[in-house]
Amino acid sequence: MTEASVARTQPSWAQTVSTYIRLTKPRIMLLLLITTAGAMLLAANGLPPFYLLAVTLIGGALGAGGASAINNYMDRDIDQLMQRTASRPVASGDISPRKALSFGVTLLVGSFLLLAVVVNVLAAVLTMIGALFYIFVYTGWLKRSSVHGVVIGGAAGALPPLVGWAAVTGELSLLAYLLFATIFIWTPPHFWALSLLIKNEYERAQVPMLPVIRGETETRRQIVWYSIGLVGFTLLVAPLGSFGVLYALAAGALGASFLYRAARLLRSGTRHDAGNLFHYSILYLALLFAAMVLDRQLPALITTVTRIVTH
Repeated sequence: MTEASVARTQPSWAQTVSTYIRLTKPRIMLLLLITTAGAMLLAANGLPPFYLLAVTLIGGALGAGGASAINNYMDRDIDQLMQRTASRPVASGDISPRKALSFGVTLLVGSFLLLAVVVNVLAAVLTMIGALFYIFVYTGWLKRSSVHGVVIGGAAGALPPLVGWAAVTGELSLLAYLLFATIFIWTPPHFWALSLLIKNEYERAQVPMLPVIRGETETRRQIVWYSIGLVGFTLLVAPLGSFGVLYALAAGALGASFLYRAARLLRSGTRHDAGNLFHYSILYLALLFAAMVLDRQLPALITTVTRIVTH
């Protein structure tokens, strides 16, 4: 092999950086950080100190990215069997399993140290609990052995609001747990909609997702039941979390749209409607958290606008 051909096989610096970034699953991380930031704004009843917001989000990103990198390492065998995941860095051979594992561990250690030293120990511990739960309980155990993996494993993705709340207050409160529960209930219908889209891939990889084990019809029914529970719970959050009319109206409108999409999927069973619900569920969660924040800030906004108008 000539020197020129060897050079062509070596990835560029930019390609290497891109590979390591892909290991962290940035799109999944973004939603986790949105819920973290939303909880921080609620806990601070406004904007927390910028340094605290920035460091908490960076620490959360390192924790989530580290867990995702290790997930790439652990799931490399089944990732190769699924079109959706075959291009992931370890499965595709873009990076060695050893390097992916080392990178993931390094990010987790960095996340814990950063949060423990600059924010507080509770936020660091909660971040680590979420990462380890995702790695060992969901990826290492439930994903390959139980149809309930999505339900139980959803706890890992529901922890970021607790991290954000703890970062601001140093403790947890009822509202923090309500935020956790909202995401926990939201996860199954969100992920089951995706599983309907790639049922055949899960079946080929022998991953016991609900549509593989119990069929698509039962999966659609479970999506509707969980969607009803989700909407009912988010409406209950209004009085329990001391939210006002703005949040209640937003939760009702967003929830009605969620239920409509779930019901339409139950009737049609089409991939189009499954994809529609899956993508809407992401927007739904982001807008729901935004409504919570705006509801809490509405009195201050009204006061500010009134002051400007009258002066």
